[in-house]
Amino acid sequence: MTASYKSGYFLDSNIWIYALADNQTASKHEIACQLVDAEGVVISTQVINEVCINLIKKSSFTEQQVKELIESFYEGCLIITFNSEILTNASELRTRYNLSYWDSLIVSCALAAEVPILYSEDMQDGLVIANKLEIINPFK
Repeated sequence: MTASYKSGYFLDSNIWIYALADNQTASKHEIACQLVDAEGVVISTQVINEVCINLIKKSSFTEQQVKELIESFYEGCLIITFNSEILTNASELRTRYNLSYWDSLIVSCALAAEVPILYSEDMQDGLVIANKLEIINPFK
């Protein structure tokens, strides 16, 4: 059984990067910080991996900083990990909604967490998935 945060929301990796990386647009940084600091934040292990590699490459995060960030994710967020249901559902989502491989995994994890909103800059703003999950670009 997958944990649920029905009143929370899922954050894609790009939101975290705007909140944590150097040299980000001030307005996007502010919005992203509000989202990551709220209660009920859900992410997946994929998001953790994407955020960490981007911060290592683009913001020169040290291994100590990465370790502390990973610990903070596990302390403050609900973390969804892949299982067979999430992976097979992602395949169905790719077919039905024409999502990329990686985006379909994010969406499948958000659906598994039963959150109503997925915040992402990179996916189609306003798209509703399975009448359960709305993708919202918080920067529009």
